Amino acid sequence: MNPLDKVTIGNQGCEVTQLGLGGAPLSGMVLGDGVYGGTASDEARRIIRRAHELGINYFDTAPLYGSGRSEVRYGAALAGIDRDSYVISTKVGRVLEVYEGGTTAAESPDNFADHYSVDSWTRDDVMRSIEDSLGRLRTDHVEIVLVHDPDMQPYGEKQAVEEAFPTLIELREQGTIKAIGCGMNEWQMPAAFIRRFDIDAVLLAGRYTLLDHDAYPEFLPLCVERDVKIIVGGPYNSGILARDLDGDVTFNYEIAPPHLVERARMLDAVCRRHDVDLKAAALQFVLAHPAVGTVVPGAQSVPELEENFALIGQTIPGDVWAEMKAEGLIPADAVTP
Repeated sequence: MNPLDKVTIGNQGCEVTQLGLGGAPLSGMVLGDGVYGGTASDEARRIIRRAHELGINYFDTAPLYGSGRSEVRYGAALAGIDRDSYVISTKVGRVLEVYEGGTTAAESPDNFADHYSVDSWTRDDVMRSIEDSLGRLRTDHVEIVLVHDPDMQPYGEKQAVEEAFPTLIELREQGTIKAIGCGMNEWQMPAAFIRRFDIDAVLLAGRYTLLDHDAYPEFLPLCVERDVKIIVGGPYNSGILARDLDGDVTFNYEIAPPHLVERARMLDAVCRRHDVDLKAAALQFVLAHPAVGTVVPGAQSVPELEENFALIGQTIPGDVWAEMKAEGLIPADAVTP
């Protein structure tokens, strides 16, 4: 596979490389048990610049990531670079507020204490969120806007349906943005959105991976049918597919349960028999499905970024996939490279 092969999202000429860069770890944010993220500002900027040097053109972020720090760091790293050479997706659903007397992310990129977020998917807050994001990103436009986690509040789905999606559709029709969709950790609500609206993409975090196939039987065929591209987030399931399995590892940002650790070990054993890196199998497995357009693993260092880039090009013998299917580790009819 070639990480720089491009896939079109939507019908307004938005092309992204098969390998993108996820913005959560770049924010310095900490999730779950405090084992995710934490990248310092200078290192985050080096990662972003190196990604662009490698030819990666797709950068995903959100106001939630580090209370605006991810967007600020992208803005600083990409300043002065040809704006037509890269694509940005950001999200709406969290509006950032600053405590009285506090500093903004732009004023103090490594201060996390002065911000809090308000969950809202109303039209006014969608418009405000986009405007605030543009300021932090130091740009006059973003190509892709995703409705972020409306399942996090009981009123989220209603606001998304009645206000957020109609607003984004209007902005797409005006040409202000090129593609719209949602970014979530589940597939059931996105499936309902796809059936109701003409959306272009779903950033699906962790529900279609080498380890977790929850979205495979129903959601992926729906995306193929409706020509909705999946942006795979969390291809390593927050660490279990990318870490030493002899110690504690995370799944969905929490300590992984024993049965998933054992399953990951079985996947790793298949890979080891063929001298294949488990992470390479994880990245290439998701990219093989026709519903998937791009994958956006995070990176907490330049070497980690470069490793992700190389892993997509690693040769994986067909026997690896055949053995995984024979052992019931991936679906018997799964699309594989």
